[in-house]
Amino acid sequence: MKDILLIALFAFLGAAAAGLLGAGVLRLLRHRSLVVSLSVVAGVAVTAMLAGTLTVAWAMFLSSHDLYVVTTVVAMAALVSLATAVLLGRWVAAHSRELTLATRSFGDGGTFAAPAGQPAAELAELARELAATSAKLDRSRERERALEASRRELVAWISHDLRTPLAGLRAMAEALEDGMAADSGRYLRQIRTEVERMNGMVGDLFELSRIQAGSLTLTPARISLHDLVGDALAGVDPLAREHGVRLVGDRIDEVPVRVDGKEMSRVLGNLLINAVRRTAPDGTVAVAAHRSDGGVVLSVTDGCGGIPEEDLPRVFDTGWRGSHARTPPAGAGLGLAIVRGIVEAHAGRAEVRNVQGGCCFSVTLPAA
Repeated sequence: MKDILLIALFAFLGAAAAGLLGAGVLRLLRHRSLVVSLSVVAGVAVTAMLAGTLTVAWAMFLSSHDLYVVTTVVAMAALVSLATAVLLGRWVAAHSRELTLATRSFGDGGTFAAPAGQPAAELAELARELAATSAKLDRSRERERALEASRRELVAWISHDLRTPLAGLRAMAEALEDGMAADSGRYLRQIRTEVERMNGMVGDLFELSRIQAGSLTLTPARISLHDLVGDALAGVDPLAREHGVRLVGDRIDEVPVRVDGKEMSRVLGNLLINAVRRTAPDGTVAVAAHRSDGGVVLSVTDGCGGIPEEDLPRVFDTGWRGSHARTPPAGAGLGLAIVRGIVEAHAGRAEVRNVQGGCCFSVTLPAA
């Protein structure tokens, strides 16, 4: 038993010395190719075995012939191990280079395509993660392109909508200044109307900028949905009378919600104003609210005749307006974008769908 322990001790000391030396070499070469690292690992394994064997052989006073035989066997094993390590390293390095090239392609704006072949499990897992990341980047680029397109449209339409009233204001101001206005009171009233319209557009831009910047601050409170809808209907009633549209709000459940009253009043106001302006005279705009499994659903149904199916996904985009809504009082196409922003800030969602004779805008909010 004592001899076995001594043999184990000598073998451990020899192998430990080789292992420490190999660790130092690996540290020096840690930034080199994987082929070099694997070769060093194979060399360390064989050297550790050789060192332990030689140490035990010297301690046992083996003959020179026996020692030569042992050394030769270990050397052959070292050659085979080194060759295997080099082949493995080159195989892994080749797959790594393919993965690097594929990664570079989707980093430059392309789509990641996993290299062919069966790489190591770790590289295969990395390829799957890169493919998932590539898909996310593609979706992000699509959203970015859509947002950039909507911003360009918004700038173009805002420029057009501001240029028209500004030109009118300038003409009326010059007429008043030159004393050419036969009815100065009418001119002044028209100037005030245009200024109020421009002020509304600027207010919408400011509200939208706060929403997109994430700086919209909410002050939620428990409010009856019946009272919220009633106030909104009362505010839009003059506009509805002017357009000959009938407002209906007799399907409002007594459901409490915890929302920011001011911001949700803006949401309802935007939806109702949009519905009234798009509904033909003698038409009806109906408001309904009820509790559902997903929360509280508030809907506004108009008589606009419906929205083309291809336009439905863009209705809430910034700056979007229907093809028939390019002239005043269409606005700048910000009202529905503001609606979605405020609703999502309340952890809700805004949706639209076509119904018979028009479309239905629905807002889903968490129940109080």
